[in-house]
Amino acid sequence: MKASDYIAQFIAEQGVRHAFVLTGGCIVHSIDSIARRGDIRYIPVQHEQAGAMAADAYSRVTDNLGVVLTTSGPGATNLLTGTCCSYYDSVPVLNITGQVPISQLKRTSKSRQIGFQETDVVSIFESVTKYAVLVDDPKRIRYELEKAVSIAKSGRPGPVVVDICDDIQRANIEPSALESFKAPSQEKNLVDLENKAAKLFGLLAKAERPVVILGGAVRLAGAATAARRFIGQAGLPYTLTWATMDLMDHSDPLYVGGFGVTSGRPGNFAVQNADLIVAIGTRLDTHEAGPDLKKFGRGAQKVIVDLDPAELEKYEARGMPVDLPICADVRDFFEVVERNWASFTRGEIAPWLERIRIWKQNYPICLPEYDNETKVNPYVFMRELSGAVQDDAVVVTDCGSNLIWTMQGFMARGNQRLISAFNHSPMGYSLPASMGAALAKGGPVVCITGDGGLQMNIQELATIERHNIPVKIFVMNNHGHGIIQGTLDSWLDGRHYAASPDFGLPDPDYTRVAQAYGLKTETIRDHRELSYKMTEVLQSDGPVLCNVELLNRNQIAPKLLYGRPLEDPHPLLKREEFRRNMIVEPIS
Repeated sequence: MKASDYIAQFIAEQGVRHAFVLTGGCIVHSIDSIARRGDIRYIPVQHEQAGAMAADAYSRVTDNLGVVLTTSGPGATNLLTGTCCSYYDSVPVLNITGQVPISQLKRTSKSRQIGFQETDVVSIFESVTKYAVLVDDPKRIRYELEKAVSIAKSGRPGPVVVDICDDIQRANIEPSALESFKAPSQEKNLVDLENKAAKLFGLLAKAERPVVILGGAVRLAGAATAARRFIGQAGLPYTLTWATMDLMDHSDPLYVGGFGVTSGRPGNFAVQNADLIVAIGTRLDTHEAGPDLKKFGRGAQKVIVDLDPAELEKYEARGMPVDLPICADVRDFFEVVERNWASFTRGEIAPWLERIRIWKQNYPICLPEYDNETKVNPYVFMRELSGAVQDDAVVVTDCGSNLIWTMQGFMARGNQRLISAFNHSPMGYSLPASMGAALAKGGPVVCITGDGGLQMNIQELATIERHNIPVKIFVMNNHGHGIIQGTLDSWLDGRHYAASPDFGLPDPDYTRVAQAYGLKTETIRDHRELSYKMTEVLQSDGPVLCNVELLNRNQIAPKLLYGRPLEDPHPLLKREEFRRNMIVEPIS
């Protein structure tokens, strides 16, 4: 059997039905083998970065492996940004890269390069993958593919790279003679978890102001249903990280709202006034907890459930002791909690729930005066989009301002998914990611991007048109890098160098560009056009690019300014009003 045929068969056996590819001399045999199968559809992208991002979103939507194949050298290195997205968000993706033939590998030679387009892929990717390996022996092809996929999916998931020499892909192999990989068995000892669950129940019984935080590992562990059941049975108020904004219906009275440096006031008032924080499956990064962990939830006891011991160990060093660290898989945690549910008793929290209700009533994210603005206000846009998209839609958002507006203003419901590269957060993610999501789902997919982000992967409009991928693309066009302009306003006296058309940034007509690629287009200029044009776009057949004209200024509110605690973002409340909202002593 030809080795490349074995590779294609292996991918099919993983239940993967789409592979994102960009051809090149050292990967042509594997792409050919995939293309000749009837059970995998190959999608030629226009840039390897886009292929990695499409595979990333494909994995998120299918809860399975994403696959991307590229050639050696620049083909492989172009995967790096998308691979970082998968690594930091714990997404299992199989990157298969071609490598120069064995005879052209430099190995220990001090020469910079021997084979044409030779690059040491393994060394480059080792720090941002769970496993990276060079396959230079045809007898190792089965073992390394099986090992890579096992590692990608096990424990805390993540991407892997299998770099395969060109002549290995061309080689004839005997599949039955190939060595297989057997993952080491891991026996679970849940005794310690049982003891810690009992301690957690004791803390919850005494708490008057508890808050549960549900993080991305809840979904990664396949524990979304268990988490919803836990919240419903316990009746505890909860907040969501960006990675779980689609986990619960936002109309739930127990949902406080998001929290973090660019989140609404209710969620931040809740975590900062809590007397008990139970964080499940989140690493409480600087965007969630703020840059100074000593100020986060400073009046609360803290329980943190995390599979990765390195994440639990970091808190003490950063000045935030954890009262009850629980190193466990989130699925196991909920299983043990449910098994011991008879011993659960909730403290008296009615006044706390009422306080949260008032915060949500008093501090909506979309203020009434926003409707009166001349161009489209992003929070009005998100309010309208929330009501217009289907209950089973996938919404993919980019980075910077449009990501924050989506996380602040989109009200998830039903079986909707809300996806982004939350931690690496590169410009240009959402366009190729929406392709991966649409091919994975086969249903409605909305792409939200900025004018700057669109430029990063604008070439993928050709892929969308060629394969008629029915993505609805909304370009939040504020004619510049809005979030960077805000940073420049704060730090560099408003000098918008490289961030606005007045300071060297190109500002093309994106509708004309999209039309050149063969896409239908629309433009929304003000609130009068917003509802009916948005509906037309969403109900159109095939892909559409809609340019949304926003006010040309930074519009993120609220937003934490450097040095302040989470509960006190800009625009600052009057001090008397602020103090009325604080139960925990404010920081001077």
